[in-house]
Amino acid sequence: MRKTSYVVTFFFVSICLIFTLFSAYSPDWLKETGPDLPYTRATIRYGLLEVCERKKVVIPGPDGSKIDYTRYECRPWPARVTDKCETDNKPFCVEWTSAGYLIELSIGFAVTALLAIIFGLSTHSRRRRIWRAVAGLVAVHAVLQIIAFALITDAYIKSRYAAFEHARPSTSYLLNVLDWVIAIFVVFGVVTTGLSADAGHRWAAGNRAYQPIRSGE
Repeated sequence: MRKTSYVVTFFFVSICLIFTLFSAYSPDWLKETGPDLPYTRATIRYGLLEVCERKKVVIPGPDGSKIDYTRYECRPWPARVTDKCETDNKPFCVEWTSAGYLIELSIGFAVTALLAIIFGLSTHSRRRRIWRAVAGLVAVHAVLQIIAFALITDAYIKSRYAAFEHARPSTSYLLNVLDWVIAIFVVFGVVTTGLSADAGHRWAAGNRAYQPIRSGE
């Protein structure tokens, strides 16, 4: 494969990694806006590892002034006791925690794919072979992302956690979708280009196209 193909692959895998890191550690998979109470507005954001609540209180004063108070706090999520992970919500907690583990595992495969690309760019002979490893690593990354997405979507749609009835998908949820969609296209592109390079097509292999060794007659 051409160096350019690997550089393009490195760029898109890096984007996937950035999206994965954001979705893994940002509490923004689902967003719940609570019912407006008098002078109070609450927003709760659910992440893979923590849940954060932002509460804004605005109280009008007698002379037209306002008392504005905002509180923002986060806690580990889901918690064994607070979120009843050992009783009522055990299936949900297992599902949600499993999704978090899969996302974190997929980070390792994305990083390894980037390292494989860097290693493969060092010599021409390595560029001929390393594309298979890159495609495999990115494919595993995509599969893990899709499974995690399915688990979280199942928990959300079926409202396995009571508060999810009023929640909506947020930024991390959408980035996860973009992540595995891009990863699928990367795998398709790498496999197509790699096979074309092995077949000797110059557009994929470059000026030093691979030629099969023919035995003498």
